[in-house]
Amino acid sequence: MLSGFLRLIPILLLAGVAGLIGEWFLRDELGWLLAVFIIVFSLFIAYVNQSRLDAFVKGAGISHLSGFGGAWAEIFFKLQRIITGLRKDIEQAERQHKRFIEAFQASPNGIVMLDDQDQIEWCNAIAERFLGIELKRDVLQRIHYIVRKPEFVQYITERNYEEPIVLEKMSGSSLILRLQAFPFSENRRLVLIQDITDLSKAEAMRRDFVANVSHEMRTPLTVMMGFLETMQTLDLPPEQKAQYLEMMMDQGKRMKNLVEDLLTLANLEANTQPAPLNSVSMSYLMSLIKNDAYALSQGKHALNFNLNTTCNLLGEEREVLSAFSNLVSNAIRYTPEVGSVTVSWGINPAGEGEFSVTDTGPGISAEHIPRLTERFYRVDRSRSRETGGTGLGLAIVKHVASRHQAQLVVESTLGKGSTFTLRFPPERIS
Repeated sequence: MLSGFLRLIPILLLAGVAGLIGEWFLRDELGWLLAVFIIVFSLFIAYVNQSRLDAFVKGAGISHLSGFGGAWAEIFFKLQRIITGLRKDIEQAERQHKRFIEAFQASPNGIVMLDDQDQIEWCNAIAERFLGIELKRDVLQRIHYIVRKPEFVQYITERNYEEPIVLEKMSGSSLILRLQAFPFSENRRLVLIQDITDLSKAEAMRRDFVANVSHEMRTPLTVMMGFLETMQTLDLPPEQKAQYLEMMMDQGKRMKNLVEDLLTLANLEANTQPAPLNSVSMSYLMSLIKNDAYALSQGKHALNFNLNTTCNLLGEEREVLSAFSNLVSNAIRYTPEVGSVTVSWGINPAGEGEFSVTDTGPGISAEHIPRLTERFYRVDRSRSRETGGTGLGLAIVKHVASRHQAQLVVESTLGKGSTFTLRFPPERIS
């Protein structure tokens, strides 16, 4: 009230001066009428400006601050400048907030912000998918009411966040997640969630690979050591010694083939670049494959080789020969005696090059076909060892196909045989 009274002092002084001037010059009531008019007019201006200020305070736009001149104009100008600055600061803060949210949304990892009561304040879309959260529905809900895995509930409630935890089979799928919470201001927590499904699978494959290699090497080594101990402790006739030496030689060749296949596979996995566009003579390759096939079959199978086109392949000759030889040798090994193996090279109606190997072997069940290219995966382990395979042939074929943008197609029927086809794109045909 005091400040309002002080603002009226200039108006009252102005009215008094006007009244004195009127009394001095006019010597009648006109001067006092002028004074009353000035007072009323000044009060009217104050009322209008105050009304506009009240409207602004109650939520009207900044345009309501424009008013008449005088002291109020300076007040309104200062208010407009302060408000404009505040608006710019708010807009900048909103832009920064929006950028932070967009950055969190773009993160490949899940992010959940919890308050001091473990209630969800915010999470990004990845966290919603990982944990089965719906932010609009679950905001301010305690997170362990939604993620009910006992190990997660214990981790959140005990507040020991030095090490992450791993949760398997999340959101009704095969997801494997690594979670770790990080405390920050006002006893809040930031939970980071990483999808380690592929990493876990790779680690499992590595363990299986080491175990399989150890097992494959241990079997021939055990056989060789057994024969050597026998020859050292017993006086064997020359014929039996020769037989044992031949068996040890077979086991040594088996280990040599395994090591060579491992080295080939390691080189293919290390080189992820597309194969060069070198011209590979298919007639020359078919002659090499034919000679190796006859040597492996030893006249026990009917072998047919069809070169249906003179077009050559563009790629890496050594890798292509390795892939083709693996398909042909697999067909011969798994086809019973008196069976047939047909090898063909041609161009299909789409302009793609097709190298196909068809056998009359036992065939493969449909559930095994997707896993045939896994390292050391065998449909029949005992039969695979009898045939001398290393279990790496189709894994090598898969990597060679990838380097040449080719597709491996497997068609098989139990009891009738199988067809393995490598289909190369038209740009790989010369």
